[in-house]
Amino acid sequence: MPTQNTPFDFLPVALMFIVALGVVILLLIVTHWLGPKRKIKIKEDTFECGIEVKGNARFPFSVKYFLVAILFVLFDVEVIFMYPWAVNFKQLGLTGFVEMLTFVAFLLVGFYYIIKKGALKWE
Repeated sequence: MPTQNTPFDFLPVALMFIVALGVVILLLIVTHWLGPKRKIKIKEDTFECGIEVKGNARFPFSVKYFLVAILFVLFDVEVIFMYPWAVNFKQLGLTGFVEMLTFVAFLLVGFYYIIKKGALKWE
């Protein structure tokens, strides 16, 4: 029979969360308090390996760059889900194999969609 969880079972997790939050806030306050306070022109200047700064550093990036990065992360995370399946392949049997084929089918449908939309074409 499964055991019933009580709110007191989660007390260590809540306590750990409070301690972690306290450490973060304490470190932010201490570093702000102990950090340097001198604001002089030379410290605020940009430093690019001794080369004089030319132009504005805030030029826009192409959206394609971010789109490819997001798609890479998306498909990379989906591939991570395949690792536990591969490790437990024999124990999962035919049901696990069919479920993974379904997962890969959804993955390929998404991949086909982004190729048809031209998301990976550089112009």
